[in-house]
Amino acid sequence: MSQEKDTANTLPDNGNLSALNAASPEKVEGATHSMQNEAEGPKLPPRILVVEDDASLANVEADVLTACGYAVTLAGTGELAILAFRESIPDLVVLDLELPGSMTGWDVLQVLRTRSMIPVLLTSSETSVRKRIRIRGETRSTLDHLPKPYPLQALLKRIESMLISVPQ
Repeated sequence: MSQEKDTANTLPDNGNLSALNAASPEKVEGATHSMQNEAEGPKLPPRILVVEDDASLANVEADVLTACGYAVTLAGTGELAILAFRESIPDLVVLDLELPGSMTGWDVLQVLRTRSMIPVLLTSSETSVRKRIRIRGETRSTLDHLPKPYPLQALLKRIESMLISVPQ
């Protein structure tokens, strides 16, 4: 019964089929398109790869992003980030530049850029990041920097703006 009610809400005149029969081809096409969109199901949440060596910060960020409707994968090193990226290309990467091990955040970015131009939000307490970004010639929609420490609200706003500006 509720499915019939939902279908009625997608048709003109509250589901009155006689109105659909009398409707112009443009209205019929619009109603059909609306029903097809609903039949396709819900859109998958944007996928974010968080590359952060501070486990407590990574977990807080993952919890907040998940609560906001994002699907989050965590990586604590550059090597794990590359493995996660190769397994499934995310919609956005939050990348700490100060990673332990043999791969820095800049190394990870270099590998990512050989495969994709997805948005990357760099996080770091480094002061020369903006200058290095400008040298790379990328726009703020594909590569941006959020200086540490930052409020989680700033992280969310930056992620939202980067995801909106990238064509899907």
